[in-house]
Amino acid sequence: MAVRTQWTVEHACSHRVDHDLSNRPADKRAGFARWLASKDCSDCWKAARDVGSESKEEWRAAKRAMEQEAAVAWAKQFDMPQLEGPEKALDWGERSRHQLMTAAHTALVVEGTWDEADWAKLEEKACSITRAGWWIDQRDADGTDLLELLDAVSEADRGTENPFR
Repeated sequence: MAVRTQWTVEHACSHRVDHDLSNRPADKRAGFARWLASKDCSDCWKAARDVGSESKEEWRAAKRAMEQEAAVAWAKQFDMPQLEGPEKALDWGERSRHQLMTAAHTALVVEGTWDEADWAKLEEKACSITRAGWWIDQRDADGTDLLELLDAVSEADRGTENPFR
């Protein structure tokens, strides 16, 4: 007698669904059927996901707007130069620059051994980079890596303020 492959599962949403578990090893089918019973059926899961996507998008937009506001305020406070690049990259570049610079300040000055004079040198180098894409490319970098990243900057990333530099 073979281990059954068809299982009728009553899901957490109270829907009963027939599942073909023949693609699972025989010794895993019963456990998988129990796991399925603890979850909503596919239709309910998809419906819940689709309804929640609007609120997730709203949440993301609100979070991005708050981050953008903080980045703009920070750039004004510390006299950071305007970034250059495609219109759709400018806001993202500002947020990326703000996040990396604040992470670096925390790691190097607040928690590290740097003094304000060391930081001022790094900040001066950072001000020379006006290409939004460079900051976006570095968005996943650790704050402790910023000095090395700034030392590796190409002239193309320094912007177009003076193209004959």
